[in-house]
Amino acid sequence: MDYIIKKFEKTIEYMMALALAVMFSAVFINVILRYLFGSGIAASEELSRLLFVWLIFMGSTLAVGRNSHIGFDLIQRKIPAPLRTACAILSHCLMLYALYLFLEGSLRQYNIGLNINSTVMKYPLAILYSTGLFASVGMGFYILRNLFFIISKNNKSHIPGEIKSNSNQVKEND
Repeated sequence: MDYIIKKFEKTIEYMMALALAVMFSAVFINVILRYLFGSGIAASEELSRLLFVWLIFMGSTLAVGRNSHIGFDLIQRKIPAPLRTACAILSHCLMLYALYLFLEGSLRQYNIGLNINSTVMKYPLAILYSTGLFASVGMGFYILRNLFFIISKNNKSHIPGEIKSNSNQVKEND
């Protein structure tokens, strides 16, 4: 399972790098064309916006999987371990509920977007709204996985405020 997750994450990283390169190229070429010839490529802005949204949601999904979102765990560090575990379980359940709502809303927007095309490039807006589907399913998987690790007391679990004994975790908390 870990092998499949690592391959998925590596694929997402390559897709993010490609999206960033295409965004940079499109905007750079558009700036040069506007400066030299007074007109640019109309689709450049729309393409950059689409890729930027995908870039944000792919990066957010990876950040959830790697537990690298900004977190505030000052209070959690001070409470006893059993209460810290209970807080982690509660927060994971709340995040799963929020992701369910996000998935439901994204699915509605996706279905609406199937019948609406973008202004310049004429792609179905469902492509844009599918970012919410991707993020909610991806983040939901990572949160469910960590929730399972917490409940089963697996050493791979991430509980905010808990300091792991390996040297990498200690360095991150300093």
